Amino acid sequence: MDGRPRVPEQRRPGSARSAEPGALRFGVLGPVRAWRGEEALNTGSPQQRALLAALLLREGRTATAAELIDALWGPEPPSQALAAVRTYASRLRKVLDSGVLVSESGGYAVRGLGEGALDLVRAQDLGAEAEKARGTGDLTRARALLGEALDLWDGEPLAGVPGPYAETQRVRLEEWRLGLLESRLDMDLEQGCHAEAVSELTALTAAHPLRERLRELLMLALYRSGRQAEALAVYADTRRLLAEELGVDPRPGLRELQQRILRADPALAEPSAPVAEPPAAPVRPAQLPASVPDFTGRSAFVDELSAVLASATETEGSVMAVSAMAGIGGVGKTTLAVHVAHRARTSFPDGQLYVDLQGAGSRPAEPETVLGSFLRALGTADSAIPDSLEERAALYRSVLDGRRVLVLLDNAKDAAQVRPLLPGTEGCAALVTSRMRMVGLAGAHLVDLDVMSPDEALALFTRIVGAERVTPERDAALDVVAACGFLPLAIRIAASRLAARRTWTVSVLAAKLADERRRLDELQAGDLAVKATFELGYGQLDRDQARAFRLLGLADGPDISLAAAAAVLDLPPESTEDLLESLVDASLLESAAPGRYRFHDLVRLYARACAERDEQPPSERGAALSRLLDFYLATAAGVYAIERPGDRLVDHLEPTRVPGLVFPDRRTAQDWLYSEAVPLLACVRQSSNGTTLRRAVDLLWAAVDLAESGANFKEYEAAGAALRDAAHAARDGRAEGRAVLVLANARHWSGQFTLADEEARQALALSEAADDPLPCCWAANILGAFCFYQSRYAEGEEYLERAIREFRACGDLSGAAAALCNLSRLHLQTERADSAVHLARQGTDTYEELGHSLKAANGHYALGLALGRSGRLEDAAAHLGQALPVFRVSRQRLWEGMTLFRLAEVDLLAQRPAQAAAHAELALSQLRDIGGEWRRGNVLTVLGKALTGIGHTGRAQVCWRDALEIYERLDSPEAAEVHLLLAPAAAA
Repeated sequence: MDGRPRVPEQRRPGSARSAEPGALRFGVLGPVRAWRGEEALNTGSPQQRALLAALLLREGRTATAAELIDALWGPEPPSQALAAVRTYASRLRKVLDSGVLVSESGGYAVRGLGEGALDLVRAQDLGAEAEKARGTGDLTRARALLGEALDLWDGEPLAGVPGPYAETQRVRLEEWRLGLLESRLDMDLEQGCHAEAVSELTALTAAHPLRERLRELLMLALYRSGRQAEALAVYADTRRLLAEELGVDPRPGLRELQQRILRADPALAEPSAPVAEPPAAPVRPAQLPASVPDFTGRSAFVDELSAVLASATETEGSVMAVSAMAGIGGVGKTTLAVHVAHRARTSFPDGQLYVDLQGAGSRPAEPETVLGSFLRALGTADSAIPDSLEERAALYRSVLDGRRVLVLLDNAKDAAQVRPLLPGTEGCAALVTSRMRMVGLAGAHLVDLDVMSPDEALALFTRIVGAERVTPERDAALDVVAACGFLPLAIRIAASRLAARRTWTVSVLAAKLADERRRLDELQAGDLAVKATFELGYGQLDRDQARAFRLLGLADGPDISLAAAAAVLDLPPESTEDLLESLVDASLLESAAPGRYRFHDLVRLYARACAERDEQPPSERGAALSRLLDFYLATAAGVYAIERPGDRLVDHLEPTRVPGLVFPDRRTAQDWLYSEAVPLLACVRQSSNGTTLRRAVDLLWAAVDLAESGANFKEYEAAGAALRDAAHAARDGRAEGRAVLVLANARHWSGQFTLADEEARQALALSEAADDPLPCCWAANILGAFCFYQSRYAEGEEYLERAIREFRACGDLSGAAAALCNLSRLHLQTERADSAVHLARQGTDTYEELGHSLKAANGHYALGLALGRSGRLEDAAAHLGQALPVFRVSRQRLWEGMTLFRLAEVDLLAQRPAQAAAHAELALSQLRDIGGEWRRGNVLTVLGKALTGIGHTGRAQVCWRDALEIYERLDSPEAAEVHLLLAPAAAA
């Protein structure tokens, strides 16, 4: 027996399923209850419920009257116990379906329950299915099943049921629940979800301080989160507690884990069986692009590369295989690599990863970004993905250990970009394509891909055009492929043109090539060959197609949406889509996803060259990019207005001539902003000159959520710096003031307070000189907040009162509400709690009157903070709890983390240390790469206090030492408090 509760007679095949509609259902994993369908039934007095529970847990067997009396009253039953049992049974029969409660041999039994009738049976079945799934390695399904089983608990089992039998069963069921929970947490760690597990385990160890398995899991979760000192402190706390409470030492498993942590055992850092975590993520990634159906030739290369890949899987202990293909653009590197990868799929049953590294473009993909994408595809939760390139690469190799995965790295810039992306373990393989020969890639099998042989080229041409047209004109066809320089992409373009024109003959195409493209003889001269090949396709475009090709190539973003392309071309979306699809058919554009398009990087360069050469008048190039900027600015302003009703920023932005998109709701608007983040920020940087500079600055301001959420913070900050420098060089004080203000805001969110304070002062001076009122308001508001952080309260109050006056003068009630909330916090610090509550309530009421749900959450945050400091803890928790889901839905990770931190502070004041520790741990997770070190120090300080409250004193000391190191590095006054917190330990 494995210790799990059993009710064999009531089990049915598939009994984990829910009961049929209208059927009887029972619950014992909480209060003892019964339902008929959705109707709750009256199960009577506590003793009557005790009788029902005893029968339900009797495993379908008959319970004698004596056994039931003992279960309900123990060794001293009342004199009328037997009569009472009979009365309870009679009453239950009237409530339940006929034949369910039966009399038998002087006793009673519950019989004939249908599938899913008892929550305990469903939990048993789910637990058994989870064990099977775990045994087969399907941890994602096993975790989901255990989560479903644990969700069936509704508080204390048999809650409110009297009697010794119920008490015994309560202990047994709770022990089983904890066992299931430990199994699920164990699988969390196996799948790399250690960061999320820390918060839950901290609370659980507080609730069950003597349960060593939970302590062991907490140590492992902390260690894998990079918190080795805290992990060791958990062991020290456990050893002390066990000695004080039980007079024993920790069990051997816990001691062994401590020693492995001290040795920094590499095996501890590796999840033993990492698989996909999110339900939407595939357990087995299959990211290879589709192989072209008319792939032709290259048989020698196919065999050579296939043999190299096979070497990674044929023998035990074989090394990782790496093949790197180099060649000029258009020679077919990607096509060949994808074809070979598809052929080898069966040898790599654990999946295939693919990425376009954009090595030939101006902004090659960053290895850490690619690793983040790969780790997510392999099932690693976002919160478990480290920040640095080195840590991501190490985790990536750990996740791949023991798996057989093929990685296709397409269009690499150089060996340095590729190295962190290689699996590094036996059984895996990598295919790399690049314009550069990867001589610096140690151990790689290098392949130089040349143009096709004449026979292969002719075969490819024939497959596309059709044998019935090519065979009669074989010589002309050979002339065509020769004129294309036997370059696969050029052949495909030429053949596609011919296939689309049924009235042309092969000879006509050959003649056109001979007459119009004499430079094709230079195809072997590097990139000029590619340009000549593209010239062939470009020359076949009609006027509208050619214009679209030229103008779309001007935009810097990695791809472009249909709506943005329509703005560039100044055409309706329907006409734009027809043009773009025709360019896709001509192999001059790719369809990245429905409604999104992208150029091959070399095609983009060619398109820009065509625009410089052919676009008339030349001013149309600038006009096209200006329309794109207008589109992004108008749409981002619309998103801002939906998110922040009543905010007057949209009235102070530069006017646009191109309309933006209109969204039906906040969610759709947010989705657009985040999906367009990269091309939008590329447009900002591209527009940092001349007449577009001011609109570019305003676009960055309107897209403020990209920075405040942390989603695209680094790119946003870089764009702001570029605009500031451009505005300064152009001596445009208005644009410079706004750009510096945008930067100050960004620094604020990243915790760079000193730099942000300097930039906010500069923004205020520039905006005053430019007579630009709204930035003056915001600069004063930001400066007031910075004064609060730096304890310059009188100066801060002046700035904030000025901000309130000037916001109101501008008619910006939303901005005034923001300043009121900041002023509330300043009043708190100067011991004016009542006025702090009043100010925060004013700000919150204003936001709610404006229908401003996101900013109203900021108001509830400020009000919760003020109420908490005023001692009204439950009201404080309610307001913070009201803000939290709004921040979460709005993807404001900084404010979600800060709200969790404030909830932890309230929990501490309310003497709820376990809940405080859980909230603080979640806050740390949310603020992992946003908010700055000072905020992280604050959270660590509160976490230490909460840990002390649940007896984890050693771990608390580690948190405080980490916080002290942060404060001393920042020369922050909070260091004094942490010194005092650490002092008792030092004295001891």
